Amino acid sequence: QVQLVESGGDRVQAGGSLRLSCAASGSIFSINAMGWYRQAPGNQRELVAVITSGGSTEYADSMKGRFTISRDNAKNTVYLKMDKLKPEDTGVYYCKVVLKLTPFSLREYNYWGQGTQVTVSS
Repeated sequence: QVQLVESGGDRVQAGGSLRLSCAASGSIFSINAMGWYRQAPGNQRELVAVITSGGSTEYADSMKGRFTISRDNAKNTVYLKMDKLKPEDTGVYYCKVVLKLTPFSLREYNYWGQGTQVTVSS
């Protein structure tokens, strides 16, 4: 059983900052990619940022220069530092983890967090 626990969502004013955390626990052999997605009301879930096990990162264009994704492999935790927040950043932020449960199989599994609400007021 694998669990992802997210935290850090809040209501902030435009221009403010937040730091989201997502900790994975359970019967995990190894974690590959970790990422953040968001879903605004009425919209589909979209990629925010992703970080590989080697530390390579990718960001959606609208987040480049404002958001920073990082991870602590010892804690199986991924972070998202969000600066210069805008009202259009409002939404539910979900973390996603790609992991292996056993060293005896190449199969990878996707797990999602429960989501954390971020609200940016103008």
